[in-house]
Amino acid sequence: MSSVKSASSFRLERQPLDLRFRRAALAARTWETSTYVRVRLEGGDLRGFTSLGSDDHMRLFFPTEPTDDLDGIRQSPSREYTPLVWDAEAGWLEVEFALHGDMGVAAPWAASAPLGSTIGVGGPRGSMLVTGRPDAWFLAGDETAVPAIRRFAALMDADAVGRILVEVTDGAHELPVTAPGGVDVGFVHRGAAFPGTALAAALDALSPADRPEGDVFGFVAAEQGVVKSGRRLLLERWALASDQIVVKGYWKSGEAEYHAPH
Repeated sequence: MSSVKSASSFRLERQPLDLRFRRAALAARTWETSTYVRVRLEGGDLRGFTSLGSDDHMRLFFPTEPTDDLDGIRQSPSREYTPLVWDAEAGWLEVEFALHGDMGVAAPWAASAPLGSTIGVGGPRGSMLVTGRPDAWFLAGDETAVPAIRRFAALMDADAVGRILVEVTDGAHELPVTAPGGVDVGFVHRGAAFPGTALAAALDALSPADRPEGDVFGFVAAEQGVVKSGRRLLLERWALASDQIVVKGYWKSGEAEYHAPH
């Protein structure tokens, strides 16, 4: 009998994108909870914008003074975020911001910048694509990963199965994720605990018996401290292939300039 492993039902592929720098303006904001806000950016430069992967990162530039000069905007403080939805023809883009205790530069802008404020948008420079169909999905993260989780969930077909786990402060801060009926969406409440610790504990509590059957796509992203628990679960206890999972810190407490590995 052949010992060759049958082909996986899916694979992760990297695809480069043309790196462009664009100017846009804040057009609207919508509060989903008291600490989570979605903003709409608009501008002619956003026509043609594309993001092929659910976990894509673009860099947003926040001018400290009003300016329309592209070079000046490029010199502004910047942070990385996941594009959520956009219209490449109409020229608009929506981004979600989780407001942490250490506000830095991006969260105050998202929360209180006057409508019409200028922002720079760089990238994404590349995408990770899920090609094929995972037999099951496992997605876990904190609020910063919700845009990526929402985009992954939008890829699922009606018969998809799996589990989504999101860490938030409490019930009042739960962020809905639309997923097929066969995908369980649950929340972990951290209360006053350090971000990521409740999610890490939930991951540590999962056993080999909790592993979905077949080829599983695993995605874990939250505060940097969750990485060890995510890898222990997906690589060690569930024995998933390292090239079929994504585990990363989206942010790091106390390091405002930290950005997730691509």
